[in-house]
Amino acid sequence: MIFKGKTFLFGDDIDTDAIIPARYLNTSDPDELKKHCMEDADPQFPSRVENGDVIVAGKNFGCGSSREHAPIAIKASGVSCVIASSFARIFFRNSFNMGLPIFESDQASAEILEGDVVEVDASSGMIRDITTGKSYTAKPIPSFMQDLIADGGLIEHIRKTGKI
Repeated sequence: MIFKGKTFLFGDDIDTDAIIPARYLNTSDPDELKKHCMEDADPQFPSRVENGDVIVAGKNFGCGSSREHAPIAIKASGVSCVIASSFARIFFRNSFNMGLPIFESDQASAEILEGDVVEVDASSGMIRDITTGKSYTAKPIPSFMQDLIADGGLIEHIRKTGKI
């Protein structure tokens, strides 16, 4: 599983309210949520993000409330994956359950710049900044979790396979 896209940078402690503001939680429709994804952190994000793009952030990405709306909004916006120095544990779990791949890498988080084009290999954990030529490592995603992501998340995986 390879992800490739241009990057959008966000800092430390991006909470779920910044990812999808609470005022939009009256729906769980992905098409509606994507219109407001990251708008409190970057009002232009919903109109600039394209399919395949990558969010790069600092530490503790996805902190705050445990809402599943946050990874749904990110995924629906077209973001292929998120790279951060670290993730809040509940966001980590919700991301995989919703089918959003995430990668932890301190060095990639610190060095990748806004607008760089990156390629991420889920099997090896290799993050390559195509713009600069630099490479970084993250923990690879196990094959069974790649299957879960490919199926669209935990619920769709169970529907498709009848197993976890």
